[in-house]
Amino acid sequence: MKIGMVRSICLLSALSALSFLAPASGFGQEAVSPARLSLAEVVEHLTERNAQRAADLAGYRSRRTYQLEYKGFPRGMQAELIVDLKYQAPNREEFNVVSETGPKWMVNMVLKRILETEQESISDKNRASVQITGENYNFAFADSKATGDTCSYILEAEPKSPTKFLFRGKVWVDDRDFAICRIEAEPAKNPSFWIKKTEIHHAFQHVGEFWLPQENVSVSHVRFDGRATLTIKYGEYEVQTVHAQALAAPVRAD
Repeated sequence: MKIGMVRSICLLSALSALSFLAPASGFGQEAVSPARLSLAEVVEHLTERNAQRAADLAGYRSRRTYQLEYKGFPRGMQAELIVDLKYQAPNREEFNVVSETGPKWMVNMVLKRILETEQESISDKNRASVQITGENYNFAFADSKATGDTCSYILEAEPKSPTKFLFRGKVWVDDRDFAICRIEAEPAKNPSFWIKKTEIHHAFQHVGEFWLPQENVSVSHVRFDGRATLTIKYGEYEVQTVHAQALAAPVRAD
């Protein structure tokens, strides 16, 4: 059961890393008209906007709370890890542990492994392969409505290559910012024999110029009727943009 939990964290880590891939409108850009677009146009806008907005983000700070609850054989267990994160574009993350509670093996082998796997997912080697683009996924319309909230494009996403960092499921896309605001999915490949099924629910929030992670809940159904629920809660963000960083830079006298 321990091994199954450890392997099942990889996709959650990649989704956590998507925090800098799903910002809102970039500087000097007007929002694209909410007129209904074709699937190809939605994917094109999503890809282009993500690339531009990722370039606009210099970094951020945030406090995260990782909670793991296991119910089942031989007994129920809980663990929690609170960390302060400092992210610097494009691929540097520094985690400072604030507190940890619960069994040491759950904290060290599962929760702290999430931090390591997230850093792996944004490395130069893997960063491009975890992005939600036409290079990594095949898309189809699941639904599209003209009323309600602005996250009105609902896409079915099927990975082209089922790796530990990818998923299959539904993606909600904002029809003005073309940012991802919600994901309901399962891992592209079963992470372990001990895991029968994993359901992932990932929500983003609008923070100033950007859309950043709000909460990630993963429910893994373990064989022999166990269930592990991993919840990642994202605290307030302090965001630094490239634009603001440039304005704050000291002027050198020639």
